[in-house]
Amino acid sequence: MPANPLEAYRNVEKATLSQRDIEATVLTKAATQLQSLKENWTRENHDAQLEDALNYNQRVWTFFQAELSMEDNPLPEEIKRNLLSLSVFVDRRSFEVLAYPAPEKLDVLININLNVAAGLRGDAG
Repeated sequence: MPANPLEAYRNVEKATLSQRDIEATVLTKAATQLQSLKENWTRENHDAQLEDALNYNQRVWTFFQAELSMEDNPLPEEIKRNLLSLSVFVDRRSFEVLAYPAPEKLDVLININLNVAAGLRGDAG
């Protein structure tokens, strides 16, 4: 029996999730962090939490940028271009929120992440 059952479950989950499911899960996690931050905007240590949440979100989108830029990426060119444009917008908005913090500025980042995650899961409608 593993020393940490939760860690064992996570390892099995990682092994059984598809790449799209993993990407959707990571996007949803980033959206959840941003939503929690927005809902608790006046919480102590807010600035550090804002920076952490935005950095995590940017790392996710940087990964997508790298994947989308690979020549062997199987997505149609139009979808790749659209997602790359979206990633540039996410970068700009993230820098804007860091420079001029306001909770309502997080809405678009949260919505983008949740909508892309839904599309990856096949939930888009």
